[in-house]
This record gives sequence, C-alpha cells and structure tokens, in this order.
Amino acid sequence: MARAVRAAPGIRRSAAARGRGQAARAARARTAGLVGRALQLLPFTERQLHRIFLALIFAAILAAAWALGSLTGANAVLQAESARVAGEAGFRVRHVRVSGTERMNEMAVYERALAQKDQPMPLLDVAALRQELLALPWVADARVSRRLPDTLAIDIVERREHAVLAKPDRLVLIDAQGRALEPIAPGKVGERLVISGPGAQRRVAALDRLLDAAPALKPQVAGAEWVGNRRWNLTFKTGQLLALPEGEGAAAALVRFARLDGTNRLLGGRVAAIDMRVPGQAAFRCKDGPCSERALQRLAKAKEEAN
Repeated sequence: MARAVRAAPGIRRSAAARGRGQAARAARARTAGLVGRALQLLPFTERQLHRIFLALIFAAILAAAWALGSLTGANAVLQAESARVAGEAGFRVRHVRVSGTERMNEMAVYERALAQKDQPMPLLDVAALRQELLALPWVADARVSRRLPDTLAIDIVERREHAVLAKPDRLVLIDAQGRALEPIAPGKVGERLVISGPGAQRRVAALDRLLDAAPALKPQVAGAEWVGNRRWNLTFKTGQLLALPEGEGAAAALVRFARLDGTNRLLGGRVAAIDMRVPGQAAFRCKDGPCSERALQRLAKAKEEAN
C-alpha cells in the first residue's frame, strides 16, 4: 500500500516566511511608489525637504527648551545676568536728554525719566515710560529711545492751547478737543477765547466749526457760553452779545448776522444784544436804555434785511 510523504515542518516554515517576505517587499514597493509620486508633485527636491524637516526639528527643540526655561525661571536668570554684565560694561542710564518741551513744565518729564537712572539698558522698558509720559496733560506724543552706551533720549510733542475753559472755581487752558492742559490766572487770559457753560468742554470742536462759518467775525469773538445744553451765546470783544438758535440753524444765523454787521455796523455801536433765536428774525436791545429814534430806524432796516 502506497504511503503519502509529508514535507518537513522546517520546509513549510521556510516557504511561509518566503511568502511573507515577498508580500512585504511588494507592499513596500507599492508604498515607495506612492510616496515617490507624491514627492514629485511637491515643488521641492528631496534634499530641500530634508533641510526643511531638520529645521522643523531644531525649531521644536528650541521651543521646548524655551518653554522649559520659562517654567524653571532660567530665562529670567539669564536675562538678569545679561543685564548685569551690560551695566558693568557701561551700558547703563547715566544721562537723560529731553527735547520738544516749550509750554509744559519740563520737570514733569524729568521726574519720570530720572526714575530710570542707573538702570541697565537691556532692562529699560521704553514702552512703559512712554505710556507714563502720554498721561501728562500737555503731551500729545512721546518718543523714547536708547542712545548707547548711557543716554535716554525723550522727544515730546506738545498739545496746542486753543481756548480757556471757565469752570466754577478756576480757569483752565484747553486744546482744540477740550482736553484740560493747565490752570491759568485770570490776568493772563489776554485775547484767548473763553468758553463757559455746563457741557461746553465737550463742544469745543463743534464751536470751532460754527465760528468757521463766519471767518470775519471769528477773531472778534471773546467768549462763548453753552446755554441749556442746546445752543450758544457769543460775546464779542465789544461786550455785545449774540444769541444763536440751537441745532443746524446756528451757522446760518451767524452768517446772517455777519451780513447785517457789514451793512449796518452793529458791532461797536449802541446795540447791546442781538437775539436771533427765532429763524428769520432778529431782535435788538440797545445799551444804556432805549435806543434813539435814529438807532431804531437803523435797527428796523436791519430787521428787514434779516427777514
């Protein structure tokens, strides 16, 4: 009787291993082919890609080192040591130079700058010092810079005074936006425009636009009072008062008064007050009691022209 001969177990394992190896090589070949085709689509050479990967690896290492240093405080220690070395080498604030101050008290700048005296240059926080200077009333802008080895340079841009604000207890210089600059004595007001009335400080720019509507009258205005939080009373250098309407009608009324003054010479005359609050009308009050007949005739003519 015939007998079947079985392959040795070692032979079967060798054949299975060869089969798995062939399958793995085939899989690697397919993968390599896919990767190769993908790399061909990229706008980089293989060498360039290698450099990019190395750069990313180094960046990740540096970031991890920085993060670790921040957690352990090593960066702060290194920064402090670097600042100490720089200071010992002469890179320390020894001198302060301030420029651009004309009206403001220069000592207010020096008080803040001298707080940085003997500070090592690397530890000088120029941004924080600039913010301190910007908080000063007269300072519109400030440039702070280091001038190695030992000088702190500060350049101030001052605000410009525009008028005087009359408060209940004092007079204050203000700029064109109504920002308070500094107190001023009554005897030093001079020819400056005096603005008064509750809420007038917020209306300075609007008042300036109103006066621009009649440029010939603008230099003759000595004071402006914001009345009832809705309208202006103007006082001229002659002491005469002009009551304007509220809203957009104020500019038109001021222009109309400028024309009346040009033809009737109201400013400097006997008229004490002109009321133009009613659109298209003008009411007059004379100085020292009733107006004379001649003055009334002139005022009647002016009323007709105003209408």
